[in-house]
Amino acid sequence: MKKNQTNTGFNGRQFALWMAALVLGGILGTLNIGWLNDFFNFIASVYTRLFQFVAVPTIALAVTTTLALLGTRKNTGRIFLHTIVYTLLTTAAAALVGLLLFKVIEPGNLPADVIQQGNATVPENLGSISYYSHILSVIPNNILAPFSSGNVLSILLVAVAVGLVLALKKESENIQVLLKGILGMQEVLFALIRALVWTLPLGIVAFAAQLSAQVSAGFIIGSLGKYVAVVLGGNLIQSLIVLPLFLLIRGINPLRVFRCMLPAVLMALFTKSSAATLPVTVASAENNLKAKEEVARFVLPICCTINMNGCAAFILVTSLFVMQNGGWTLSLPTVALWFFISIISAIGNAGVPMGCYFLTLSLMSGIHAPIGILGIILPIYTIIDMIETAENVWSDSCVCAMVNKTMTAADPTPDAR
Repeated sequence: MKKNQTNTGFNGRQFALWMAALVLGGILGTLNIGWLNDFFNFIASVYTRLFQFVAVPTIALAVTTTLALLGTRKNTGRIFLHTIVYTLLTTAAAALVGLLLFKVIEPGNLPADVIQQGNATVPENLGSISYYSHILSVIPNNILAPFSSGNVLSILLVAVAVGLVLALKKESENIQVLLKGILGMQEVLFALIRALVWTLPLGIVAFAAQLSAQVSAGFIIGSLGKYVAVVLGGNLIQSLIVLPLFLLIRGINPLRVFRCMLPAVLMALFTKSSAATLPVTVASAENNLKAKEEVARFVLPICCTINMNGCAAFILVTSLFVMQNGGWTLSLPTVALWFFISIISAIGNAGVPMGCYFLTLSLMSGIHAPIGILGIILPIYTIIDMIETAENVWSDSCVCAMVNKTMTAADPTPDAR
């Protein structure tokens, strides 16, 4: 396949433009002008919708075409194996960091009346959703359902199945024609993505203003301060220390990777969706990080659905906090059990806004824990969700860089795209 020579154009000038947009949006948001806030909310919604629009076909086409072209080669299995190994290692590390901070900071219990008041803000009907229902929702009952609902795991399942069939039947003339059509659709999609990234400074102003307005409104954390410190502190330690250590161990410069993937990390911070950020993540990996196309377009769609570092830490810390308030004894076997539950649950979580919150709510409801605490957490979850999603995409970027380093060492020939 011919190599795509275009890139996102992310350089020093673009970085300065993005930072200027970020500062401008932050200043405008603090002015608390009603009509201006409404305008920025509208612009932010437009960009969120546009990135969600391109996210679904990006996942489907990236996985399908990669498997169709590489599915019968030994490299595919190796790429997948390394992706799973790095994903499990980074996710387990994130959960462990959250657990250690929870033990060190030791968030206390909340008053019973406060928990009772929190019940009123828990989203209706979500507390009754079982984890079995979550798993069943991944299995599509018709070809259009995953795409119309934006179910990332279902889309991934369909894309893998179609890609493998195309790979196995590649000699068929009809399959070759179909594959060329799919590859043409992918070229069109990436052209749209580049155009969307070019207009992104306007979106950054809107997202920054929206966030600034929310923060300036103030959040009364009170006795939740230690809990929030555990969650956010765990995210920062994982992002700034643990993940760079993974890269250093593999002989990769973490500062270079971060600079190359900064567009995706910033987009994740604002959209709160690793799935919606995927187009920018793939473009940044291919054009800035210079990752092999076969690696970036295969690893990143998988990572955006299963590599949820921030989600694993949130599920574990929040579950322990809720159970502690419900009178559970947090013995070593109990903590160890929920350590593994958090990792497995995070892998099965969808990369959409508030996905971790709803999944944790479902898990806590299933064991009849005091879910009113999740109602108390809800007002501050926006900030938590933003930082978690940025961490998730940063972790996806690290996994991609490590897999790319491994595959390049095994096959040093240039990626002939």
